[in-house]
Amino acid sequence: MPLIHERIFRVRYYECDAYGHVNNANYLRYMQEATFDASAAAGYDLARYEALGCLWLVRETDIEYLRPLRYGDSVRVKTWVADYRRVRFRRMHELYHAASGELAARASTDWVYVNSATGKPALVPQDMIAAFFPEGAPPPASPPDPFPEPPPPPPGTFKMRRRVLWPEIDGVRHVNNANYLLYVEDCGFQVGDHFGWPSQRMWEAGFAILPRRHRIEYRQSAVFGDEVEVATWAYDIRRATGTRHYLVTRASDSAVLARVNSLYVWVDRETLRPIRVPPVILADFAPNIVDVAQLGQA
Repeated sequence: MPLIHERIFRVRYYECDAYGHVNNANYLRYMQEATFDASAAAGYDLARYEALGCLWLVRETDIEYLRPLRYGDSVRVKTWVADYRRVRFRRMHELYHAASGELAARASTDWVYVNSATGKPALVPQDMIAAFFPEGAPPPASPPDPFPEPPPPPPGTFKMRRRVLWPEIDGVRHVNNANYLLYVEDCGFQVGDHFGWPSQRMWEAGFAILPRRHRIEYRQSAVFGDEVEVATWAYDIRRATGTRHYLVTRASDSAVLARVNSLYVWVDRETLRPIRVPPVILADFAPNIVDVAQLGQA
């Protein structure tokens, strides 16, 4: 059995968005804080990692949102290391609405152990593995499923640029992993504006587009002052859902910083129940949507 750790957070007002829900990036912040606590409980706090000359960096995150959290709620975060490989831990997270016990979100995060000076992967020490698996460690895990490859971008791929701001930088002096979801969110609103559907129009039409799942792959670090470009296109549009791919690059050299695959669901604004994707949305966003059927015939 792995070492299981739990922590409760009270949702603050500034963590919520205009819908009154906890912003999707803040779920990652709860997870990160719970991870730091869990590591400290195993005997590895940030000071010990500094003494070891190593640290953990996020390589991938896969999060599924199951029910919204709101201001005043308390969220119980349960986390444990599920498996490991030579230089990686895969940590699981379950986030519960504390009062009802309902599961609000579940996630996995792939962490890479790196040398602080070189930034290169380092072998996870056996005593560290034993600390996180006090009843005995399982065999090393097989490699995870690869990040899903999106279809090639359509002619109407949307792109936006923004400068990395100081508040987005963490103690490792790079953009904190949760902030990439803010880049994605910003791009999602801007692509809506570009194709004639600003958030106010959607609000007045009585529906909203909410994230159901984000899968994020972190490739390189962005740092303060970098200009980043976010390109996005949609595909696999179904009755009430659609997938949107985001490619985050550094503008100066086109280096890929992150890739995000996001599953969205169309919902009634009042009931939050799924609704059919409005045909007018499909028509207006057509240049930005990959027609997979046509790709197969090409």
